[in-house]
Amino acid sequence: MNLYGIRAIYLFEMARMRRTLMQSVASPVLSTALYFVVFGSAIGSHMVSIDGVSYGAFIVPGMIMLALLTQSISNASFGIYMPRFTGTIYEIHSAPISYVEIVLGYVGAAATKSILLGAIMLATARLCVPFQIEHPLWMVAFLVLTAVTFSLFGFIIGIWADGFEKLQIVPLMIVTPLTFLGGSFYSIDMLPPFWRTLSLFNPVVYLISGFRWSFYGVADVGLPLSLGMTALFLVLCMAGVRWIFRTGYRLKS
Repeated sequence: MNLYGIRAIYLFEMARMRRTLMQSVASPVLSTALYFVVFGSAIGSHMVSIDGVSYGAFIVPGMIMLALLTQSISNASFGIYMPRFTGTIYEIHSAPISYVEIVLGYVGAAATKSILLGAIMLATARLCVPFQIEHPLWMVAFLVLTAVTFSLFGFIIGIWADGFEKLQIVPLMIVTPLTFLGGSFYSIDMLPPFWRTLSLFNPVVYLISGFRWSFYGVADVGLPLSLGMTALFLVLCMAGVRWIFRTGYRLKS
């Protein structure tokens, strides 16, 4: 294992975060804080509790998960796309470093940035609405597992994209709508039977449900199912990355 190579990629990507603090940290934290103020305080004060949890507190896990998914994808996709765009990806290929070590460096840095952002947003939410975390270890586990999984997904998008526009297509056109429709602002139990059944085909439902359970002990689907779906997506992403490096898809041309 080339730890020096992994460390070099990891530190380079983390340094990019320090250079773009306003874009990578301040902007998502500010936008999420506005969600808490508008939905949690203004609208939440006129709504009844959901599953015994105040509305302002109920949306906290969903809002953190929304930011975590989008930032994990964005950090990882941009991190691997830039070496392809500038041509430095060939220097990485010629270095004595395996594809596993390359992925560990890029995905590890993207997941770290997302987890740090999630922690900052958790502290910010605490200033806006009161809430408790009943299962802190499970909360951390879901946070880390989701960050790693979607950083891998973002890595795949960064390889697939052949322009800056495509880097934003999946997060904006697919992930964000699925997150809003996945129970970020409501429980899917509140939906009519048809729409509730349809929502179960949305993979983000399982992420938000498991994460919310770690906070309040309530969930739309069972914890084992939430973990299983997240683990399944992780395995699929790992298989996708392995296929990319085995075939050289968009890496050797």
